[in-house]
Amino acid sequence: MTRPARYAGSWYPADPETLRSAVEGYIAAGGPAAPALGLMVPHAGYIYSGRVAGIGYAAVEVPASVVVLAPKHHPAGPPVSVWDGGGWQTPLGEVPIDEALRDAVLADCGEAVGDRLAHSNEHSLELQLPFLKVRRPDLRIVPIAVGTRDAEALRALGEACAKAIGQSAEGGVGLVVASSDMSHYVSAAEAKEKDSLALERLIALDPEGLLDVVEREGISMCGVAPAAAMLFAARALGAGAAEVVAYATSGDVTGDRDEVVGYAAAAVRP
Repeated sequence: MTRPARYAGSWYPADPETLRSAVEGYIAAGGPAAPALGLMVPHAGYIYSGRVAGIGYAAVEVPASVVVLAPKHHPAGPPVSVWDGGGWQTPLGEVPIDEALRDAVLADCGEAVGDRLAHSNEHSLELQLPFLKVRRPDLRIVPIAVGTRDAEALRALGEACAKAIGQSAEGGVGLVVASSDMSHYVSAAEAKEKDSLALERLIALDPEGLLDVVEREGISMCGVAPAAAMLFAARALGAGAAEVVAYATSGDVTGDRDEVVGYAAAAVRP
């Protein structure tokens, strides 16, 4: 069973040429690429967050295998749902699954369950695939939907991803992508203030602190769990630094500064 490109034509273009041109344009706004262990990028409609996502993807070298961690905006499926079906369709072609890497994550992480239901109507992972496909045409992925904020569960998931990457046929070459938007439906000033608190913990390579500040300050960062798991993975792989490469809000597109969604791209380096 392949996963269809459910949101093509609504959240991003369905026409292959239009989509490729848009994604290439977003990526051209960033660069140059450098080695990375982790990446956090947004997942809103491309008209709003595409430029930030493109700058994020331009900033990293994309290996042949990528673990993609995304939040669950719907309750369906187990808290840590590892896609156990076939490839994911995109208007740019199908993206196959790295089955060996997927199976290694499932074997090593007691929190992870093979599942398809959690992915059926979730947009946050699908929207990453055209960017990854443009950056790396021979890409293989491990799609994981994350619906828990329990720090130990996220540590187990992140460290399982790191172990699987370290034992992979590519000799430890892999990338963990976390899909997340930042503050939702607050003023641009409040979004910038609150998002900076979360991003401070991210660039400090502090997943526990990220989870804590988001909870304590009421930051509506929908992908904090995937971001924390990505940080746990990157730390286990020997992360040395992280940087925010882009930040914007929906207000930069709409002109409405009273109620915005924040978008950030951050890269974790060796």
